[in-house]
Amino acid sequence: MRDGADGGGALRYKVAGMDCPSCATKIETALGRLPGVTDVGVSYHSQVLRLRVDETGTSRDRVEGTIRSLGFQVEDMDLIQVVAEGEAEVDAGGAAREAWWKAPKARLTGLIAVLAAAGFAISALVPALGDGALVPAALVGLWVFGRRAVALARAGSPFSIEMLMSIATLGALIIGETAEASVVVLLFSAGELLEGIAAGSARSGIQALAALVPRTALVIEGGVAREVPASRLEIGQVTLVRPGDRVPADGEVVDGESDVDESPVTGESVPVPKRVGSPVIAGGINATGALRVRVTRAAADNTIARIIHLVEEAQASKSPTARFIERFSARYTPFVILAAVLTVVVPPLGFGADWHTWIYRGLALLLIGCPCALVLSTPAAITSGIAAGARRGLLIKGGAALETIGKVRAVAFDKTGTLTLGRPRVTDLVPLSGTGRALLGLAAAVESGSSHPLARAIVERAADEGVPVRPARAQEALPGRAARAVVGGKLVEVGSPRHAIERCGAASIPADSVAALEDDGKTVVVVVADGVPIGLLALRDEPRPGALAGIAALGQLGVRAVMLTGDNARTGAAIGRALGVEVKAGLLPKDKLTEIAALKSAAPVAMVGDGINDGPALAAADVGIAMGGGTDVALETADAALLGNRVGGVAELVALSRATMTNIHQNVAVALGLKAVFLVTTVLGVTDLWLAILADTGATVLVTLNALRLLRRPGVSAGS
Repeated sequence: MRDGADGGGALRYKVAGMDCPSCATKIETALGRLPGVTDVGVSYHSQVLRLRVDETGTSRDRVEGTIRSLGFQVEDMDLIQVVAEGEAEVDAGGAAREAWWKAPKARLTGLIAVLAAAGFAISALVPALGDGALVPAALVGLWVFGRRAVALARAGSPFSIEMLMSIATLGALIIGETAEASVVVLLFSAGELLEGIAAGSARSGIQALAALVPRTALVIEGGVAREVPASRLEIGQVTLVRPGDRVPADGEVVDGESDVDESPVTGESVPVPKRVGSPVIAGGINATGALRVRVTRAAADNTIARIIHLVEEAQASKSPTARFIERFSARYTPFVILAAVLTVVVPPLGFGADWHTWIYRGLALLLIGCPCALVLSTPAAITSGIAAGARRGLLIKGGAALETIGKVRAVAFDKTGTLTLGRPRVTDLVPLSGTGRALLGLAAAVESGSSHPLARAIVERAADEGVPVRPARAQEALPGRAARAVVGGKLVEVGSPRHAIERCGAASIPADSVAALEDDGKTVVVVVADGVPIGLLALRDEPRPGALAGIAALGQLGVRAVMLTGDNARTGAAIGRALGVEVKAGLLPKDKLTEIAALKSAAPVAMVGDGINDGPALAAADVGIAMGGGTDVALETADAALLGNRVGGVAELVALSRATMTNIHQNVAVALGLKAVFLVTTVLGVTDLWLAILADTGATVLVTLNALRLLRRPGVSAGS
């Protein structure tokens, strides 16, 4: 893909063969040294390379040749059918990916294994040849990995595992340890193959989301259903979704009623009733009746595509722990090389020890010192954690957010639309002058056009009762206080009792009526016309199903739950009692920031809001979590999003974060523990070269498999 803007072509490539984050670093380092190449970005997880190239400085062929010289396969993304904006690809035509045993690494491993087996057999049959029959296996591996090591060194990565392994193999051949050299290259090649297989399993966690969207859809044209590829659906087309079918695109129901299981995308355990006007998301499973759905988003922009895109970006971002380990390993590898050199020269020169013995031990130390497992320990777990969350409707936008969520000791919740359903209804009309219909009509005129849940409830009540809504002008919102407009020549305000008292004085407001309504958990608004109160409206928003259990789950994790609301203290207290949550009521937007700051001063805090008017508070918290049911706001705002609007998802996020951090600690312990053990045994002369390479390869595979446990778990608990 090419874009000539900004003085260079924007290119995208699919790069196969990346097994760990260091592979992506090698490519970025190599391409960054080429003249005219800028904005290089490699996603190890999605295997996508993005860069800009000024071909007057570097040709496209040179870019591709550089990548291939490092041992990777590269393919222009223009040749690949792109699903989800290039972040989850399948071969053109929907062909299956190449089986692992057909990959170049598998063929190389097979060749070296055959040569090594033949060498051992020949050595046994013809003892006079000794280990000479094993030289071909060692040379094949040295030729492949040595060339790659030289290319990496020339490209700016001299301290690569390929370099360490090549030096060890060449040294073993020079000192006559031919059998050891052949086993080293065989185990290294097999280790790379296993790492590739494990990395592919990790990627499948997100690729499985793309598979939720059916390949075909039934488009209704002229009253007849015609099958078309789902990727070609256009906005405005109407599709038929039969019982048992998956929804092919994001859309809106235009005919029919049914229950749709959206749990594969949102994690919502109960099928969601759908009727005319209800939104549906791609990948949901239609359970009962047939639906006709009008497409509202193209395939590249549907909910699953956007989730995959955001998750891939999140996985590409480095967590604080990953950045620390990368900095550590950058200094660690040269130190290992220095230690190996000293191991080789100090005992013979300083103490007259045998050169052969200490060269051998120094070579083994080189292999043990490879940092692959350590470098992979964190990103492997972060990748699996983010993928596991996405598959349960928990969208986490980066390793930093995933790490921080588990550290929070307090969670602040917005009330309306977060702990409650966000669908308040008008329950009481209390006119102070005139009729209830007139009161409702004026309030609806002021609130018409507003997206606030209370405003929508007032307008809907007026529509239900057939109350005409008069034209309004000069509409204005006073955040946290009131909405006002000029209606019929009068300045009409619909606001909180506190605002009405400030405008009209306490004596003009029936305090007993307000208190009685608020004690019932209702929100009271006062309608004021030209500075005179004309009536009260009471509205109630019910708690979300599962909110009580979600708050209780946080308590079991040792996390404090606090509700921040602009509602009055009585209404807030009523909701708080029902949910068992601490309440801070009567807050303006700026007051919420003050409360967040106070909570942060004691411990890390998360803020949970509906993603619409909670932006400042979401940004001020250590972690912002948006409730949004897959809406644009939920997917684009804050550090994490609960796609299923489940309050219990907050506790799941905390538990998932803690499980991921535990996994990281286990991985680091395995990586460093094995190295420590084999370091001692190498210096003592117990460890052979083949055991040294097995220690590194084995640690890398163990770390990856341990991280994959996060994907395989049906759920994550705090004790994970």
